Amino acid sequence: MDVQTIDQQFQQLQAQAQQAAQAVQTLGGKLQSAADSGDPRAREWSLDLRELALALKGEQEQIGGLLQSIHALLASAPQSQAGIGGLLGGLLNSNFGRAFENGAGFGLGTSLINKIL
Repeated sequence: MDVQTIDQQFQQLQAQAQQAAQAVQTLGGKLQSAADSGDPRAREWSLDLRELALALKGEQEQIGGLLQSIHALLASAPQSQAGIGGLLGGLLNSNFGRAFENGAGFGLGTSLINKIL
């Protein structure tokens, strides 16, 4: 697997996480509107959605932690080992490497969770 493929897959993962976050936010808005209109079930469903969003956030944090660990491992590996110098240098200078080096993440943020309710 080359650096370009890793970078592309990372960008796809970020895009999918953003789509999921948008879908959760949209559904949360609909449930809030229904609750404001007096639907007694909408409040319960909003709580269920919040629970789901928190579970998704936890999963995405685990994925992010794993990716950061992999990035840290590669960053600390000696470049002279078995030809990884080119791969390592390319990976660390890729969008994936720069994003994690700068602490960038993806996923459902706390502000989104708070907007649901």
